[in-house]
Amino acid sequence: MVGYLNLILRLTIWFLLTADFSVANIIIGISIALLLPGGKTAKESLKDWLRVLGEIVVAIPQAYIEAFQIILRPHKYEDITMEQVKPGRTPGLVFLDIFLITFTPKTIVLKYHEAGWYEVHWVRRRRKV
Repeated sequence: MVGYLNLILRLTIWFLLTADFSVANIIIGISIALLLPGGKTAKESLKDWLRVLGEIVVAIPQAYIEAFQIILRPHKYEDITMEQVKPGRTPGLVFLDIFLITFTPKTIVLKYHEAGWYEVHWVRRRRKV
Protein backbone atom coordinates (compact mmCIF):
# COMPACT_ATOMS: atom_id res chain seq x y z
CA MET A 1 0.00 0.00 0.00
CA VAL A 2 2.78 2.41 0.91
CA GLY A 3 4.44 1.70 -2.44
CA TYR A 4 1.30 2.92 -4.18
CA LEU A 5 1.32 6.09 -2.09
CA ASN A 6 4.93 6.73 -3.14
CA LEU A 7 3.96 6.21 -6.78
CA ILE A 8 0.99 8.57 -6.44
CA LEU A 9 3.18 11.22 -4.76
CA ARG A 10 5.77 10.99 -7.54
CA LEU A 11 3.11 11.17 -10.25
CA THR A 12 1.44 14.13 -8.55
CA ILE A 13 4.74 16.00 -8.48
CA TRP A 14 5.33 15.08 -12.14
CA PHE A 15 1.92 16.39 -13.20
CA LEU A 16 2.35 19.57 -11.15
CA LEU A 17 5.68 20.19 -12.88
CA THR A 18 4.54 19.39 -16.41
CA ALA A 19 0.84 20.40 -16.31
CA ASP A 20 0.27 17.97 -19.18
CA PHE A 21 -2.16 15.04 -19.00
CA SER A 22 -1.57 13.64 -22.47
CA VAL A 23 -1.15 9.88 -22.85
CA ALA A 24 2.53 10.27 -23.73
CA ASN A 25 3.20 12.40 -20.64
CA ILE A 26 1.33 9.95 -18.40
CA ILE A 27 3.48 7.10 -19.73
CA ILE A 28 6.65 9.16 -19.22
CA GLY A 29 5.54 10.11 -15.69
CA ILE A 30 4.79 6.51 -14.71
CA SER A 31 8.13 5.38 -16.16
CA ILE A 32 10.06 8.01 -14.25
CA ALA A 33 8.13 7.33 -11.02
CA LEU A 34 8.96 3.63 -11.27
CA LEU A 35 12.62 4.20 -12.17
CA LEU A 36 13.39 6.65 -9.36
CA PRO A 37 15.42 5.00 -6.60
CA GLY A 38 14.21 4.43 -3.06
CA GLY A 39 10.84 2.88 -3.75
CA LYS A 40 11.65 -0.59 -2.43
CA THR A 41 13.89 0.39 0.47
CA ALA A 42 11.51 2.84 2.12
CA LYS A 43 10.25 1.60 5.48
CA GLU A 44 7.30 3.92 5.84
CA SER A 45 4.15 2.78 7.51
CA LEU A 46 0.64 3.36 6.28
CA LYS A 47 -0.08 5.03 9.63
CA ASP A 48 2.57 7.73 8.94
CA TRP A 49 1.17 8.39 5.46
CA LEU A 50 -2.40 8.67 6.72
CA ARG A 51 -1.32 11.04 9.50
CA VAL A 52 0.50 13.31 7.03
CA LEU A 53 -2.40 13.24 4.57
CA GLY A 54 -4.71 14.21 7.44
CA GLU A 55 -2.41 17.10 8.29
CA ILE A 56 -2.58 18.25 4.66
CA VAL A 57 -6.39 18.30 4.81
CA VAL A 58 -6.19 20.42 7.98
CA ALA A 59 -3.54 22.72 6.43
CA ILE A 60 -5.80 23.85 3.58
CA PRO A 61 -8.26 25.87 5.70
CA GLN A 62 -5.36 26.94 7.94
CA ALA A 63 -3.65 28.47 4.89
CA TYR A 64 -6.75 30.53 4.07
CA ILE A 65 -7.07 31.68 7.68
CA GLU A 66 -3.42 32.77 7.77
CA ALA A 67 -3.77 34.58 4.43
CA PHE A 68 -6.69 36.62 5.74
CA GLN A 69 -4.81 37.33 8.98
CA ILE A 70 -1.88 38.72 7.01
CA ILE A 71 -4.21 40.83 4.86
CA LEU A 72 -6.23 42.25 7.77
CA ARG A 73 -3.40 42.70 10.30
CA PRO A 74 0.11 43.44 9.11
CA HIS A 75 2.78 40.96 10.17
CA LYS A 76 5.94 43.03 10.45
CA TYR A 77 8.29 40.70 12.27
CA GLU A 78 10.27 37.71 11.13
CA ASP A 79 11.91 34.80 12.92
CA ILE A 80 14.02 31.88 11.86
CA THR A 81 13.67 28.76 13.98
CA MET A 82 15.08 25.27 13.87
CA GLU A 83 12.50 22.50 14.06
CA GLN A 84 13.44 18.88 14.53
CA VAL A 85 12.42 16.28 11.97
CA LYS A 86 10.36 13.47 13.43
CA PRO A 87 12.50 10.34 13.86
CA GLY A 88 12.54 7.68 11.15
CA ARG A 89 11.28 9.93 8.34
CA THR A 90 11.81 8.67 4.81
CA PRO A 91 12.53 11.09 1.95
CA GLY A 92 8.87 10.98 0.84
CA LEU A 93 7.60 11.90 4.28
CA VAL A 94 10.30 14.59 4.69
CA PHE A 95 9.06 16.08 1.41
CA LEU A 96 5.47 16.07 2.67
CA ASP A 97 6.57 17.68 5.96
CA ILE A 98 8.36 20.44 4.04
CA PHE A 99 5.29 20.85 1.83
CA LEU A 100 3.06 21.22 4.90
CA ILE A 101 5.29 23.83 6.52
CA THR A 102 5.67 25.80 3.29
CA PHE A 103 2.00 25.53 2.28
CA THR A 104 0.82 28.04 4.87
CA PRO A 105 1.59 31.71 4.16
CA LYS A 106 3.32 32.47 7.46
CA THR A 107 6.04 29.81 7.21
CA ILE A 108 8.55 28.50 4.71
CA VAL A 109 11.34 25.96 5.02
CA LEU A 110 14.62 27.62 4.14
CA LYS A 111 16.82 24.57 4.46
CA TYR A 112 16.66 20.92 5.39
CA HIS A 113 19.69 19.86 7.43
CA GLU A 114 20.73 16.22 7.03
CA ALA A 115 21.29 16.07 10.80
CA GLY A 116 17.49 16.07 11.20
CA TRP A 117 16.45 19.73 11.35
CA TYR A 118 14.32 22.11 9.29
CA GLU A 119 15.31 25.78 9.18
CA VAL A 120 11.93 27.57 9.15
CA HIS A 121 11.25 31.24 8.38
CA TRP A 122 8.20 32.67 10.17
CA VAL A 123 6.28 35.90 9.57
CA ARG A 124 4.77 37.08 12.86
CA ARG A 125 2.49 39.85 14.03
CA ARG A 126 4.45 40.59 17.21
CA ARG A 127 8.01 40.05 18.30
CA LYS A 128 8.62 36.90 20.26
CA VAL A 129 9.49 37.75 23.85
